[in-house]
Order: sequence, then structure tokens, then C-alpha cells
Amino acid sequence: MTERVKVAVVGVGNNTSALVQGLALHRQSGSMVGIRRPVVDGLGVGDVAVVAAFATSAEKIGRDLTEAIFLPPNNFPRLDCDLPAVGVPVTKGLVDATEVPRVAAALAEAEVLLYSAPSGRPETARAYAEAALTAGVAFINTTADPVARDPHLLARFEAAGLPLLGDDLASQFGTSVLHNALLRLLRERGLTLVSSYQVNLGGTEDFRNLVQNPDTKMRSKLNALPEGAHSVEVAPLGYLPHLRSRKVAHLNLEARGWGETSVSLDVKLTVHDPSGAAGVNIDLVRIASSALRNGRGGYSSEATSLLKSPPGTAV
Repeated sequence: MTERVKVAVVGVGNNTSALVQGLALHRQSGSMVGIRRPVVDGLGVGDVAVVAAFATSAEKIGRDLTEAIFLPPNNFPRLDCDLPAVGVPVTKGLVDATEVPRVAAALAEAEVLLYSAPSGRPETARAYAEAALTAGVAFINTTADPVARDPHLLARFEAAGLPLLGDDLASQFGTSVLHNALLRLLRERGLTLVSSYQVNLGGTEDFRNLVQNPDTKMRSKLNALPEGAHSVEVAPLGYLPHLRSRKVAHLNLEARGWGETSVSLDVKLTVHDPSGAAGVNIDLVRIASSALRNGRGGYSSEATSLLKSPPGTAV
């Protein structure tokens, strides 16, 4: 029998809601819809279990995880599955680096720490990475803040035999993935790019936070584009509360074909952003767990296609 993958999550927001609910739906129905890799190194989707959760919201602290994921400002919809209490109370997250020992002690049951808090808090992200090092668990940074791109920190994880994966998710089917594919298609078909842009609008708290703290996210979005895509503009993110957990993206590409004739393409993409995150996180968690169990510390190249800004990309 496969030993379950024990995960601790930082951030009890929409992405965690999508992950927890999706796991419950898979276990109850056996649905394989939206699952990219049913098995990763012998680990199935249903083998993943959340054993600890951290948040800073006073309303969520102390609540069972399955209750906390539905509290405002979370707005990811309820999926069609039963979600009984799992006996995982939400623990107070760290406020500053002095609380690293407390958080590390709370990771006693975990083997992977999934950092899914809002981007734009690099000191917090690194403090949780320190807690993972202290506790001896793998660390996954899903935010645009540079953690795995820090060579010194990455070297420490590698020396400790602990996996460090990040930075920033390439959503399962999001703007960056689609834009990248279209730009590569132009190049493969021999067209010359003239200009291109992307606009992203969303209604989650993460979008609201990124509107206020856009720098690392904008850099990460550019990292996700093909090398040499100099004619591409990424517009500032827009926060529209009425969109709730949906993201609406607009892409435009202007190019020249044979005889310098014009080609123009406009695409609109609408997705539930947290679902796109959960569809990637379920693979990253199993990659990290497998690496940890096999003594492979540091970064795993298997995760590269799932990230916008892996080690080696710009900070």
C-alpha cells in the first residue's frame, strides 16, 4: 500500500479550496476530469492528504480546514461532493521570522509544505522556506516571489536533501501557457511577430493583492514567454470583484506572413483561476514527495513545465 503524501498548506484561500474540494471529488466519484497525470512515480491523486494548514485570517484560525475554505473573502464555488470535517484545524501563520521554530514544530506530520499565500510578500515566503528546512520537509513556492531562484537558499535545500520547487505556477490552462503556445506556433510556421499583448482580469483576493503589489508577478509573466519575445506587452492586472474566482484574459497577436501580408489573432480565455492552480499543485506535490523519498534535494527539472519562473529565470 502506498504511503499517503502528507501536505501542509500555507494560505487557506481559493487555491487551497480548489485543491481540497477537488481531492474530495476525485476520491468520491473517481473522476479523472482535469487530471493531467493520474500517477506520478507511483503516487496517485487520491494518495495526497492535507495534514496541516496555516492562515493569518482571524476568522479562519481554529476552524476545520473544510469549513475555513468557504469563509469570505474566498469565492471559489462549491463542487458537487461531500466535504465532512477532516480534523485539520487551521493554525495561525507566522507573522515574522521569529516564529519559524513554532511553524517548524507544527510541520511534524508533513513531508511537503505548499506555500500558497498571496504574492508580494518575499520575506514571508522565505521565512516559511526556513521553517521547511528546520522541519526537514520539501517546500513548494507557488508565488511569484523569488525563493527557488535564490541560489544560496537552493543550495541549502540541496545540501539538506530537501526538494525546493518554484517559483510561480504556470496555471494548468492559463494566459501564460496559451500565450506561450501561440507565440511558438507563429515561429514554427515561419511568421514574423510584429506585436502582442495580454490583459488579465480577475476577482479573487490574489488578484486584488497583485494589483497592489505587481512587480514580481509582472516579471514572472515575462519569464513565462518564449526567449526573444521582445514585442510582447503584459498589461497591469485588473481586479474586478464581480468576476469572483473567474479570470478573463484577452490576447492579441499581430504578425506578418508570406509577402509581408498581415495576420491578426484575438483570443478571449475565461477560466476559474483557482482550478488552474490546483491542477498544477496536485502534480508539484507528488513530484516533491517522490524527490524527498528518493533523497533528491534541491530543484527537480520535472517541475519546470509547471512553473513560470523556475531557477535560472530573471528575478
